[in-house]
Amino acid sequence: MTGIGVEMGAQAARSRALAVLRVRGRALGVALLPAAAAVILLAGGATDHLVGEGWDAARWVVGVLAVVVLLAAVGIGLVVARARPATSPTVPIAEESAPDLYRMVRDLADRLDVPAPSSIALTPDCDSWLEDRAHAAHGPPSRPAPDEIAGPARRSRRRAPVAPVLVIGSPFLWWMRVGELRAVLAPVIAGTGPSAHPDIAAARRFVRGLDAAVAVASTSGRCPLTRGICAMLGWVSRLLLRGCREHATQMERGVAAAAAERAQAVDYGLRIVAQEQVGLAYAGWDRLLTRVALPAWRMGRWPARLDAGVVAALTELSRRDRLAEGFASRLGERPACDLLEEPGTIDEAASLLAARLFHGGPAEAGPDWAPVDWQAYPEEVVDRTWRADAARLHRVLDTLGVRPAPGPHTPEPGGPTLARVLDHLAEPTAPDDQGTDTAGPVAPRSGTHGGTRADAANPTDEAVAPGTAEAPGVQDASDTADTADILDPPEPYLGFGDEDDADPGTERSAALAAGISAELAREEALVPKGATAAGQSPESALWDDGGLPLFPLQPPRTGRELLADHVTAMVCCAAVDTAGALPALDWLDGPSLLLGGERAADLGPKVLSLIEEGDPGPLRAWLTASGIRPEKPVRLV
Repeated sequence: MTGIGVEMGAQAARSRALAVLRVRGRALGVALLPAAAAVILLAGGATDHLVGEGWDAARWVVGVLAVVVLLAAVGIGLVVARARPATSPTVPIAEESAPDLYRMVRDLADRLDVPAPSSIALTPDCDSWLEDRAHAAHGPPSRPAPDEIAGPARRSRRRAPVAPVLVIGSPFLWWMRVGELRAVLAPVIAGTGPSAHPDIAAARRFVRGLDAAVAVASTSGRCPLTRGICAMLGWVSRLLLRGCREHATQMERGVAAAAAERAQAVDYGLRIVAQEQVGLAYAGWDRLLTRVALPAWRMGRWPARLDAGVVAALTELSRRDRLAEGFASRLGERPACDLLEEPGTIDEAASLLAARLFHGGPAEAGPDWAPVDWQAYPEEVVDRTWRADAARLHRVLDTLGVRPAPGPHTPEPGGPTLARVLDHLAEPTAPDDQGTDTAGPVAPRSGTHGGTRADAANPTDEAVAPGTAEAPGVQDASDTADTADILDPPEPYLGFGDEDDADPGTERSAALAAGISAELAREEALVPKGATAAGQSPESALWDDGGLPLFPLQPPRTGRELLADHVTAMVCCAAVDTAGALPALDWLDGPSLLLGGERAADLGPKVLSLIEEGDPGPLRAWLTASGIRPEKPVRLV
């Protein structure tokens, strides 16, 4: 039954590939139609059948039209054939650096009776696929592959396409065991069989060529004449793409169905278990990027061991969560990263690529873009982030003309204190307001509505209870964190600008949020992003030319979110300098504050109460209970 399913899927894919090629044939026929009409008119005139002034004029008009159409068709055909298709940004893995991985892939291809992939590459994402890089710009062609569907006669007359590249998600290599990775890759590698058919390969080349031609036509910065030519090129390419879109989609579905049927013969039972690990790895990777890596990228640091970090986070989750008890038994098996000769080096390359794709960082490390180890993360990222935000907050307060109110317990009246922030944001009519603000006029609230991610960006979020650190300053996931929250995170908070939000905040907080947004925008404008000329390789030219980040992790923070982050950072700086608190890293929630060895909780709602309602009472009470002195100056960057 499996063989019948494979054959049916391959034949369906081939029939759809022929439909795509028929679209190409029809386009060629339309291009040749004026030339055929011109030949008929010329032949009629030569035989004295089509004579007269009208026929002479028709011959000239049709002849000129035929020449123009033929030239346009030749030009479009050359662009479609020679335009370089886009490739996914990956980290290439040479066979010398992963002989065991190549051996496993080839053994799997032999068991599936399909051609082996030509090479292997890693991507900083939780996905795996085959990518055709047979274009001349991607390298020299490799040996022919056997034809699965065509007979021996056709096989001898056709040269099979180059085998595709196997792209593997780097988190899979670190989190999965060798058997699980083998089971997950089986249906992917099985796709090389149908892909080797000449008709399917030709149809794919045609579709990729059209897509590349559209990209060429969309390039900006051309002269008016060139823009007109590119407009015609783009219109024709898009018309052809619309004509073959449905057939190309069904062709890929047929290829996937044939690959899935063929892969059922290899590790089918283990694949069901491995799919659970795929979902867990995806959720952990997304959480690690948004909660842990993103704060470091904003500070000009990139974690050099992201894949190892997701393993640490998911391992701790599997140890603590009652829903993940079955995951602990698999930790004794051989991890798939053992198939690499130097997993640390490859992890570092994948981490740098992740920073470029998701944040737009430079192509190479430098003084302002340095790697950071997990041991140094609390000091290099968490503490520096808090102090940089606190310094920015006080600079904006200086710009607004906010003067600190001297008090009897203030050792340095002009220093940066938390009391200055509390006094400014407190509404004069607030019942617990203990300071008098001496600021000048306050700007209006227009354009400063936004949301505060109290449960996502707040380093003292109460969602995770304190844990025991495996390394100095690194905090584990909590006992209360569960797999359901990780695999199915709550809907994102829509922010203070929503229709359901009746109170967007006080005027003072709105003015301060606007000032912080403007200051941060000026700072970010001075930071170069994207690849440098030295670090830009031909492989990355198409996706690295001013288009970074390709996949932003989060939308830009609103002014209200920035204000909440900066006030929280100021509170954390005061806690570190006056109460002996420590910056820490929670594997699942990112930066956190340790007070007395325990994670600070309930800070987020108190900060929101200050910036939304102008009520400093809850926050002052929390500071007093925690032994934090807001009147003492803090150390800034």
